[in-house]
Amino acid sequence: MAATIEVEWRKLRADQLRERARQDAMVIIPIGSLEQHGPHLPVEVDSMLGETVALRTARAIAERGQSVLVLPVLWTGISEHHMSFGGTISLDLPAFSALVEGVVRAVHRHGFRRIVLLNGHGGNENALRCITDELTPALNIPIVQFTYWYAAAEAIGAILETQPGLSHACEAETSMMMAVRPELVATDRIALAKTNRTADVSDLVGGGVYLWRSIGARSASGVIGNPEAATLDKGRRLFDAVSQTLADKLCNAELWQLPLTSARVE
Repeated sequence: MAATIEVEWRKLRADQLRERARQDAMVIIPIGSLEQHGPHLPVEVDSMLGETVALRTARAIAERGQSVLVLPVLWTGISEHHMSFGGTISLDLPAFSALVEGVVRAVHRHGFRRIVLLNGHGGNENALRCITDELTPALNIPIVQFTYWYAAAEAIGAILETQPGLSHACEAETSMMMAVRPELVATDRIALAKTNRTADVSDLVGGGVYLWRSIGARSASGVIGNPEAATLDKGRRLFDAVSQTLADKLCNAELWQLPLTSARVE
């Protein structure tokens, strides 16, 4: 049986990491949050699921013969919209940007030239796009950024029964937590998620219009979605589908070869 190739950055020695840089290893940086997830889930959901998705994606990439590493998850992000429920640790934009940029620059200084920012929390998305836009020309390397449930939206939608996609403490996230840390899912409290909710902006005026709102203004329980439809089997299928979909995208050699600053052909 072939030896398993280690993908976790924190488990390797410095000399081993130098060798991975020489192999042009892809480096995945999972970015999550520490915030309320309704009456039935722990505050670490986004960080735990984001890191698990990153690791499973990396192992799928390694099985295809590509060198890849996953850093420990960045466990806090931009979560002001969850603060009213308690339990949430949120950074402001300058602090979050400095944290992510510092990690990316350190990875780049060690010789890695393919970096992935794998986001596991919706509140981080706008900031991560801006960080990517600034760092890419500054470092002159491809930095791929995505939120995993958007990058794997079709695969996720095919599994869910009561939601079109992943939301918050919902059918998807609750199922995934059942698959990875079932002892942290308070199934006897899931019914408490059925409380008053208000309309979303898109329900009133359609898409393309943004209005900042706290989660508490949208849902009295802090849940967006239907956790009552969650199952262990769905969670396992979601992890498999998401990791394979992301591996397909990241293993596409043409993604990493696209010109960054000029389309001129010599």
